[in-house]
Amino acid sequence: MANYIQEIRQLVGHRPLILNTAAGVLLNENNELLLQERSGNDDWCFPGGFMEFGETRVETCKREFKEDSGLEVEPIQLLAVFDDDIYTYSNGDQTQLITNLFLVKQVGGKLLDHPTAETSQLKYFALDNLPHFFNQQSSKMAATVIKYVNYKN
Repeated sequence: MANYIQEIRQLVGHRPLILNTAAGVLLNENNELLLQERSGNDDWCFPGGFMEFGETRVETCKREFKEDSGLEVEPIQLLAVFDDDIYTYSNGDQTQLITNLFLVKQVGGKLLDHPTAETSQLKYFALDNLPHFFNQQSSKMAATVIKYVNYKN
């Protein structure tokens, strides 16, 4: 996908892009939330990422969650769609991310125990003690998870 976005950026430069993403919410038995510390900036986010051409949002969630965490997941419920945030990267690229946030269950895999190109570390957090998030959209996603858990209980 990075090559796809790089190709588009070569054509349009820093002009704003609308990009589709999917992310997963994995809660453990204590309703702690699995989050990913992003490599390179020490901020946290939900495992997930950009949709590849021809992929469904469910396929994107499963693929990106596996890449970011090492875990195989199955989306079981769409919690929300976020589409009102614009993010400007340090190089000036602007994006409006349309993110599908899924509640997921683990069906396989093993949690990464080493850093990768995209993940510094993974950690479960109590919902009342969440870390600094990568962007405003991730903060809104966390608020949605908290509302979901409070409603469910």
